[in-house]
Amino acid sequence: MRLMGIDFGMMRIGIALSDESGRFAFPHSIVSNDKNTLKTISKLAEKDRVNKIILGRSLDYQGQPNKIMKDIEIFKDKLEEIISLQVEYEDEFLTTVEAERIQGKNKNIDASAAALILKSYIDRHQNSAIL
Repeated sequence: MRLMGIDFGMMRIGIALSDESGRFAFPHSIVSNDKNTLKTISKLAEKDRVNKIILGRSLDYQGQPNKIMKDIEIFKDKLEEIISLQVEYEDEFLTTVEAERIQGKNKNIDASAAALILKSYIDRHQNSAIL
């Protein structure tokens, strides 16, 4: 089962994909958050035969939704309207900072953050049939 991970940002959206077995997460690409974003993600999911989308749920230090969470919820609703795939949340906290710590700051940081979100989801479901 191929999974897509998404790290939502107001300017850029990081995309990660799993391998076909859904066991490993890899940074894939970054798309601009603009009027074509949903169509771009939908085409990418179709092209790569994605079975499920994992979207980062942005939380603060107390584990509460950040200000950007309202935009993420709107994005999720719109994505579900145009795509026939299940979209699930995975809690994320400072994934961009973590990606930066691992690889240094570069132009692919958002895709790496998406891979960390996806890896977290995979790790939580590794020994179950929920994937």
